[in-house]
Amino acid sequence: MIRVLLVDDHPVVREGLRGMLGTAAGIEVVGEAGSAAEALAVARTYRPDVVLMDLRMPDADGVAATVDLLGERPECHVVVLTTYENDADILRAVEAGATGYLLKDASRAELAQAIRAAARGETVLAPSVAAKLVSRLRSPVSLTAREIDVLRLVGAGRTNAEIGQALFISEATVKTHLLRTFAKLGVSDRTAAVTAALERGILPPYR
Repeated sequence: MIRVLLVDDHPVVREGLRGMLGTAAGIEVVGEAGSAAEALAVARTYRPDVVLMDLRMPDADGVAATVDLLGERPECHVVVLTTYENDADILRAVEAGATGYLLKDASRAELAQAIRAAARGETVLAPSVAAKLVSRLRSPVSLTAREIDVLRLVGAGRTNAEIGQALFISEATVKTHLLRTFAKLGVSDRTAAVTAALERGILPPYR
């Protein structure tokens, strides 16, 4: 039997998943958790083979929970199950060690098949997610040296005026660099740009 742990902060979702998997051959739901902290505690007790992990939870997101869980039980397989298919979320989950990334509109058969594949250590991706991931990896973002300089200072908490003074350029030029950076990264604000650049290794981690 493949032992499965359900992690989602909505009880009705967990109940629905338990119902969907109740008749699946070779699959047993051994536990549920409504938060990242609870997921770790339940995993220690029931030692699941596969964890279905929600991406958005009150105490920590599913990516952070995945890192913590796999740090304790690397033999476990985590499949992110979410309504979100944001490019950055997908990459974060895969980089954290998730075996799969499914959307909550998956059918009963698709879900059971994904769990069995994950238990074998196979990567499982929803078709739309796979397409996004392949497209993202085939089209790496390339920022100019000056755009990286500007973004690095944004991450350090500098204002546009302060960045302009530090780089000896006008505030208008700083804004132009930021707008171009936003477009390349597919984001709409400063915080998201820094986050995306850190996730892709464009910027080194801040210490």
